Amino acid sequence: MSEEKNRREALIYHAKPQPGKIKIVPTKPYSTQRDLALAYSPGVAEPCLEIAKDKDNVYKYTSKGNLVAIISNGTAVLGLGNIGPEASKPVMEGKGLLFKIFADIDGMDIEVDTEDVDKFIETVKMIAPTFGGINLEDIKAPEAFEIERRLKEELDIPVMHDDQHGTAIISAAALLNALELTGKKIENVRIVVSGAGAAAVSCTRLYKAFGAKDENIVMLDSKGVIRSDRDNLTKEKLEFASDRKIDALDEAMKDADVFIGLSIANIVSPEMLLSMAKDPIVFAMANPDPEIKYDLACKTRKDIIMATGRSDHPNQVNNVLGFPFIFRGALDVRATGINEAMKMAAVKALAELTREAVPEQVNIAYGETRLTFGRDYIIPKPFDPRLISEIPPAIAKAAMDSGIAKEPIEDWDRYKEELRQRSGGDNKVVRLLHNRAKMNLKRIVFAEADHLDVLKAAQIAYDEGIAIPVLLGNKEIILELMNELEFDADVEIINPQSNEAKAKREQYAEKYWMNRRRTGSTSYYAQTQMKKRNSFGSMMVLEGDADGMISGYSRAYPMVVKPVFEVIGRAAGVSKASTVHIMITKSGPIFLADTSININPTAEELAEIAQNTANVASTFGFEPVMALLSYANYGSSTHPNSRKVKEAIRILHERNPDLVVDGEIQADFALNKELLQSQFPFSKLAGRKVNTLIFPNLESANITYKLLKELNKADSIGPIMVGLRRSVHIMQLGASVDEMVNMAAVAAIDAQEREKRRKARNNK
Repeated sequence: MSEEKNRREALIYHAKPQPGKIKIVPTKPYSTQRDLALAYSPGVAEPCLEIAKDKDNVYKYTSKGNLVAIISNGTAVLGLGNIGPEASKPVMEGKGLLFKIFADIDGMDIEVDTEDVDKFIETVKMIAPTFGGINLEDIKAPEAFEIERRLKEELDIPVMHDDQHGTAIISAAALLNALELTGKKIENVRIVVSGAGAAAVSCTRLYKAFGAKDENIVMLDSKGVIRSDRDNLTKEKLEFASDRKIDALDEAMKDADVFIGLSIANIVSPEMLLSMAKDPIVFAMANPDPEIKYDLACKTRKDIIMATGRSDHPNQVNNVLGFPFIFRGALDVRATGINEAMKMAAVKALAELTREAVPEQVNIAYGETRLTFGRDYIIPKPFDPRLISEIPPAIAKAAMDSGIAKEPIEDWDRYKEELRQRSGGDNKVVRLLHNRAKMNLKRIVFAEADHLDVLKAAQIAYDEGIAIPVLLGNKEIILELMNELEFDADVEIINPQSNEAKAKREQYAEKYWMNRRRTGSTSYYAQTQMKKRNSFGSMMVLEGDADGMISGYSRAYPMVVKPVFEVIGRAAGVSKASTVHIMITKSGPIFLADTSININPTAEELAEIAQNTANVASTFGFEPVMALLSYANYGSSTHPNSRKVKEAIRILHERNPDLVVDGEIQADFALNKELLQSQFPFSKLAGRKVNTLIFPNLESANITYKLLKELNKADSIGPIMVGLRRSVHIMQLGASVDEMVNMAAVAAIDAQEREKRRKARNNK
């Protein structure tokens, strides 16, 4: 993808459909006059009076306890430098987005128009009563040190400059694990730190807190080695000044065990790496380009343990592993600050989490066969669902042990469950889909590629490495649209009606007729069908000329389903094909079935739909906890509609007793754990979070998923076709570009799974 295209897409992302990345939404009812009278005058006076009596009541009656200010003056924004407060706002909004999605913290960005340290500090102090915590961001050194130090001293809420401490905490955890793997002791290793800004200083201080020795540390700035005999050193640089008589990086690297890069790109040469000690640990964290390229470093030293700040290599040192969870733990015990004990607790918790068995969902999300503690896995992945339930408790406990927690936690199991609920129950399905698809690229047919939105989806799938598109449709129109989109990839374009496709069309028609000649089809009918893109595309998949297909954007569902069923047919042992929608809700992903095909399935068919849906959930890394829905609960009705669901449950329990499934049950009981536990404690679903809903008929399923989508603006993935012989998936009419990209990923994953099963059968 060209730089200009990247630039344009980034600008559109931030500008449309409304400017910015965050907004404020009400948390209380506001529909009636009574609601408004409680929200504002006269009801609002009561909490005001309670807070006036005791200021701590502000945590009880307002959002202060979950509100963090993200404050910058724009003097050191990413790698862009001093670009000013307004220009820093997109970054601060982005930080607010990360706070919310990773730890359910409301972040409010505040850009302060001053470079004067005293004015900045005074401004933050004056607005501090609004917030439960202060996240300082993108403030240049050395002012950043003074600002943070004074605010920590003068405020009684958590304050952290993430540029300093976030990188320090994550890299320290990675360093402890790297040392564990190499059998080295932190007090003995020789450390070279390239960079002397806020992050470098904070990292080195934290390493010292874990045992690194001053005499073993060499720090460099733009002038070279920071030596004690250099003039005009800041007090921070003087703290790390070396007595060694060396001047340059190549000298410092000789026999060094650890290199920490927080400077600029490409300053470390292969020769420098070769001069390092055995099993060198290299954290090249300059962004976007590291101090030495990952591939070059690994090629140069086979014994290296390498980390960068990039997501496209193992061992990404990513601040999102730290700041959301550190503030989460601090806020939850109303800590009066973030002290060294809390930072060290975060380091230890991250390091220990890396050494534990990795959930399969994480392996799937990152396209790994099996992540295990080792040279390519020394720090958790950002989308590891365990982070939310492991890191905040460690922070909270450290705050309590060090005496700065005003609201100690007593029930840790309950607290961890609350944290899991805050995370939305691993609400990262789209990321999982895309990464999984990238594991093994598949050729996916886009059957309606002469429509602009379909071609946009194909372009994104290609650019992001999700699939290799095969484009069906009018070639002239497709090429014209590709030119408009700057989609200049060398991808296959086929017009099934063209002379160019005649030989393939005739081959497919013969095969089609041979398969269906005893169902009333004629050779002429077969020839006619192969001029239609859905039939032609389906035959491509059936014959192995493509791995999967998506269609349905421009035609009603029944018109697309018919030719797909005729060509592809049901898989062996499947009596009914069905569809699954994944709804991305605030409480996590929910699998719904059957949403598109079976109008009124029998009990036997309902059981089959449920089993197939459970397989879909498992494929995407989720343990299915399944409710078969009805208007009745556990035998409360003897109507045939209710008895059908009850019979389906009997079949499922008999055939697969390990499957977590129960019913018949009403939707509110299925989704409300407390309600279910109180009324039906005998249920297999009691105490479990249901993530899969099977509906008794098509009407209820289709209406439900569309209501969720429109009223709650829930994103959806689907309908995922289940039970066909090949990977073909039919979208809803008018699907969005994002929905089509997601469906392309689904088609690719489906093809991958089928390939695995074929290989497993062949190896038996």
